[in-house]
This record gives sequence, structure tokens and C-alpha cells, in this order.
Amino acid sequence: QVQLADSGGGLVQAGGSLRLSCAASGSTFSINAMAWYRQSPGKQRELIAAIGNSGSTNYHSSVKGRFTISRDNAKDITYLQMNDLKPEDTAVYICNAVVVSSGIQNYWGQGTQVTVSS
Repeated sequence: QVQLADSGGGLVQAGGSLRLSCAASGSTFSINAMAWYRQSPGKQRELIAAIGNSGSTNYHSSVKGRFTISRDNAKDITYLQMNDLKPEDTAVYICNAVVVSSGIQNYWGQGTQVTVSS
């Protein structure tokens, strides 16, 4: 079992920055990848950034060049640095851990609200 606690959201003006954190606990040794999703009212949850154990990263086209995902493996914390925020980035951001063991298991944080004002 993996538990995730995400934090760092808030209200920011367009063009500003925020850094989200996701602290993992439990069987963190079993995690294969970490990711950040976001969900806005009336929209499907979308994957915006992911990082594997090798350090390889992937980004949604809408955030590429503005957002950076990183992991501090010693602390079991995954970060999402968000720069040049836009009003369309407003959403609940949710941390995700993927464990591959007899199938794929997904674990989720509780979500943190990011609101970008114009």
C-alpha cells in the first residue's frame, strides 16, 4: 500500500508560479512511476506530467516548457514546479503513484486546488 499527501496549491495571478509537493509513504519501494493529473469542473481528469524511476519524464503538450516534474527519492517527495501559470491551468491537481505488481495499481492523493486569476 502507498499513501500520498499532496499540497502546495493556492491562488496565483497569471504569469506566476507555484510548486506542488506529493509526499509518499508506505511501500514506496514498490513505486514504478509518479505523475500529476488535473481535473477541472466538467472535464475529464488529464495526465499532465509523469516521471519514471529512471528519471525519464513526459508532459502534456499544454504544460511542456512551463511545468517541471521531479522526485526527491531520499525523501519520497515528488514535485511539480509550475511557471508562467495561465487561467486555463486552474484545476484540482492530484498526485498519482503507479505500482506494477501482478497488474497495475494506482494510488491517488487527495488533490490540491490551483486557481489562476487573470
